Amino acid sequence: MEYLLIFIAAIFVNNIVLSQFLGICPFLGVSQKVSTSLGMSAAVAFVMLLATLVTWLLQIYILNPLGLGFLQTLSFILVIASLVQMVEIILKKVSPPLYQALGVFLPLITTNCAVLGVAILCVQKDYNLLMSLDYAIASALGFGLALVLFAGLREQLEYASVPKGMKGISITLVTASLLALAFMGFSGVDGGLKQLFGVE
Repeated sequence: MEYLLIFIAAIFVNNIVLSQFLGICPFLGVSQKVSTSLGMSAAVAFVMLLATLVTWLLQIYILNPLGLGFLQTLSFILVIASLVQMVEIILKKVSPPLYQALGVFLPLITTNCAVLGVAILCVQKDYNLLMSLDYAIASALGFGLALVLFAGLREQLEYASVPKGMKGISITLVTASLLALAFMGFSGVDGGLKQLFGVE
């Protein structure tokens, strides 16, 4: 039951983009089209899952035993950068159109604070490996959900009569804030589920 609560909370209640404000750069940059946002979501999900697995093992079996906890952020960034390079090479060979569509934002996954944030949060919350992977998958789904919803809204805005002063980044930020407010409606869900199932 605890895994289900972590999963639901990470997707809806504590959405990595809309509640914790991590990963805003790709959220705003790659959300012009739903197809591109789906590709970016898949790439981030893959990197986030692998990065969480590798960084958790690195923290538990290397950094903690050797007393090198102060190297956490630096070592996590190196792991994430290596994984992003791997994803970039794979995408270039498997799906060149998606690789071209993602453009400069694919290397930006390296500095996507959502990926690094999830890896660090798993360690800070003392999650075991399965909980960490559960949290990573849910956070990636939450990131993808927010990105695809936002891309859909931005596509619809192309056909809306937006006042001249609000066109461009202004209406984009207003739309993002309204989406974040909509997700605030889920804020009591995890507490209700904990009471329902008697989980502390």
